[in-house]
Amino acid sequence: MTSHSGKVGEDGSSIEQRPESILTTKPEMSNVPERYLMARPAYGTVGHHIQLVANHFNVKCTLPNAVFYNYTVIIKSDEMSDTNASQTKGFGRKVLDKLYQTYYSELDGKEFVYDGEKSIFTIGPLPQNNYEFTVVLEESSTRATGEHQGDDIPNEGNLKRFRRSNFTRTFRVEISYSTKIPLNSIALALKGNATKHTQDALRVLDIILRQQQAKRGCLLVKQSFFSGDHTNFLNLGGGATGCQGFHSSFRTISSGLSLNIDVTTTMIMTPGPVLDFLLANQNIRDFRQIDWAKAKRMLKNMKIKTQHTNMEFKIIGISEFPCNKQLFPMRARNNYGEAEVVEITVLDYFLKNHNINLEWSAGVPCLNVGKPKRPSYIPVELCHLVSLQRYTKALSAQQRASLVEKSRQKPKERITVITEAVKKNRYDEDPFLSSCGLYIDKQLTKFDGRVLNAPTLKVGNEENCVPRNGRWNFNQKRLWRPIQIKDWAIVNFSARCDLGYLSRELNNCGRNKGIVFDRPMNFVEEDRQWVRSSPLIRVEKMFEKMMATLPRQPQFLLCVLPERKNSDIYGPWKKKNLVDMGIITQCISPTKINDQYLTNVLLKINAKLGGINSVLALECTRSIPLYNHKPTMIFGMDVCHGSPNSAFPSIAAVVGSRYWPSISRYSASVRTQSPKLEMIDSLYVPMENGEDDGIIRDLLLDFCHTSNGLKPSQIIIFRDGVSETQFNQVLNVELNQIIKVIEKLGVDELPKFTVIVAQKNHHTKLFLDGARENVNVPPGTVVDTAVVHPRNYDFYMCAHAGLIGTSRPIHYNVLLDEIGFSPDDLQMFVHALSYVYQRSTTAVSMVAPVCYAHLAAAQMAQFIKVEEVSTEQEKNRAIPELGKLHQYVRRSMFFC
Repeated sequence: MTSHSGKVGEDGSSIEQRPESILTTKPEMSNVPERYLMARPAYGTVGHHIQLVANHFNVKCTLPNAVFYNYTVIIKSDEMSDTNASQTKGFGRKVLDKLYQTYYSELDGKEFVYDGEKSIFTIGPLPQNNYEFTVVLEESSTRATGEHQGDDIPNEGNLKRFRRSNFTRTFRVEISYSTKIPLNSIALALKGNATKHTQDALRVLDIILRQQQAKRGCLLVKQSFFSGDHTNFLNLGGGATGCQGFHSSFRTISSGLSLNIDVTTTMIMTPGPVLDFLLANQNIRDFRQIDWAKAKRMLKNMKIKTQHTNMEFKIIGISEFPCNKQLFPMRARNNYGEAEVVEITVLDYFLKNHNINLEWSAGVPCLNVGKPKRPSYIPVELCHLVSLQRYTKALSAQQRASLVEKSRQKPKERITVITEAVKKNRYDEDPFLSSCGLYIDKQLTKFDGRVLNAPTLKVGNEENCVPRNGRWNFNQKRLWRPIQIKDWAIVNFSARCDLGYLSRELNNCGRNKGIVFDRPMNFVEEDRQWVRSSPLIRVEKMFEKMMATLPRQPQFLLCVLPERKNSDIYGPWKKKNLVDMGIITQCISPTKINDQYLTNVLLKINAKLGGINSVLALECTRSIPLYNHKPTMIFGMDVCHGSPNSAFPSIAAVVGSRYWPSISRYSASVRTQSPKLEMIDSLYVPMENGEDDGIIRDLLLDFCHTSNGLKPSQIIIFRDGVSETQFNQVLNVELNQIIKVIEKLGVDELPKFTVIVAQKNHHTKLFLDGARENVNVPPGTVVDTAVVHPRNYDFYMCAHAGLIGTSRPIHYNVLLDEIGFSPDDLQMFVHALSYVYQRSTTAVSMVAPVCYAHLAAAQMAQFIKVEEVSTEQEKNRAIPELGKLHQYVRRSMFFC
């Protein structure tokens, strides 16, 4: 695991060893009482006002005293091993639809909505608290399970099943009263008095919309729905298709109850012939090249529709032999009319029984759509993948880039699509919504927003730099604190690049910015004999050659990679340099070497080696409200996860500010934790010897060490990636861990905390009201009225200039503010932190500390990718630890 202790010097070349502890150790203080989310203290006023609209639709309620009754549903079937059949996707809805049709009068004609799992909801009570019904489904309702198909696929016992074509299935459905959920709990929440029923009532309203879309045949994914309309499909290649749909959720906001509608995208298997899918998925052109083991993994549990019968089945596997050799027993009558069992191939079966002569799939395996002990085979060429089946594999870099490009929508286009969706869904005609007395407006919510002025920056020679439209540049400007690079070299992993030209141009561009490059010690080209070796071997061989030709270990390495995106060499190379050798490295893969490209590279190099590219003018004058009054530390915290179905561990990263009163300089600490775990569990890690081995300790010590021994009197925490349901855990679990670290280090008085959660994955979009041009809201746009929480302290901010697609504002939620910022001071502070991101000359959408935490986690995740984490054996092993960063680079901004 990463444990930082040590420091890169100002010029990146010297190393200072920190004292063992600046703070004295003393016993832990008493436990802190539980904290609660703070209420909004006031509204911001700074900035010029603009008219905005958001993708929220006002909801009026004419029956506020209506009450939802919640009933628990248990569906049982003697023929299913799972006692609760409603857990099977889409199955419970069929049973309950049939139940309503059959027992309409027993339910007093009262309609209900079903959550797809274990609950139904009615408005007002049913006549009884408990029911037990028997529901009979005809065969046509169960064909998708692959059972009792009749004489349509090769399967032992076909003759017997053909005679049972009128098969039915019986279910027992138990309904029992659970609880009441008053609709007026929403009205109370709008007044700032949320009750335990508020979220339940909103959930019921969301379930009403889900049921509406389920009846229309849409794919439901959490709060989103997707139709099978091919005009919504985005082909991403590799058998993956992006399906555009809509997110919908009822929300309590300060202007009242609203329906939030947004465009969203999910991944589905590309529908169509199974052959086309396999060729695309495996990136081949000939069916004879198909890897059937890989095909089996991809197709398992997918639904297909047969060309010859137009029936649906679920794939459970692949046949052992090809169609022309795969035998199965079939009952048939001989010439004397006697029943007998004969062995027949799948190929002959389809020729004899369906007059189908297989054109190309005779020599390839069949799809098995039966049961484990009773297989049923269908040739691949007769099968089509059913639409709207989720694609859950990790997307490649190319697929992700294609998804981003194809799913972009300009603001006006997005507004049109959203408003048309609201009209098309005809919410006014939904009987259940009408029974609730709910009316959904068809116009976007209008309100006032404010635009904050960009902060003034300082660059070299004390020159002021005023960003315009969220951007600035270093044309004819020097960096604030450029570094000198003495011992360095360039290595090239077989990329087509003139290293001499690259070195000269980098030197010339650096000189203009104030960076002084000595002559590189050497240009090291990869030996051609190692090009086809594994990435680990290529890195080792490169280091052997490099160290044999260099007079001493370099301070910095510029590495030229052959692939622009996701090079296999990147992870092993970074790990070798940062963990084993203690060398700062910058990887590039240039397609065009010009001043802009080289400037961007130099910004990263300067920051990594201890330089500073630009600072806020407020930093120089020490006039940031409250921040400059007392020693204040900033934390940025984030957790990155692997793909949905992988056993890859989650990576928790925390960056901490240093050299107070600077807000532009940070160091990072990173750990692994259990896959998909969002809360950080290693902020404080007590050991047997009584010491703390957590993430926070070294960051705190480093702050003291670089801030003239001052202990932080105030700590500002920016936490990324958590949902509203986890706010209390951030406030009472993660914050308590940090407090334990501080107590362990020994303090006379705990610092004051301000805790802010920054959310990017939400569905509120901001648009200019009545804008003639198709442009986004201007950078610096802030909103703390209308669409914010009716009680809690939150605001939306678009700090960046959205040049492509529709800008996504960051939703900042202030959970705690013991420091006591005014709303204006806090919003301007957050805005300013979007301008100290050293890697670029644009304001970033998220505050820089959170961006840095994300970069640190992502970069060190590459260390684990080097190891074998994909095998079944690895899944059962302990969570792999990250290697400790070398002392020469621990305190650098290596992640920049």
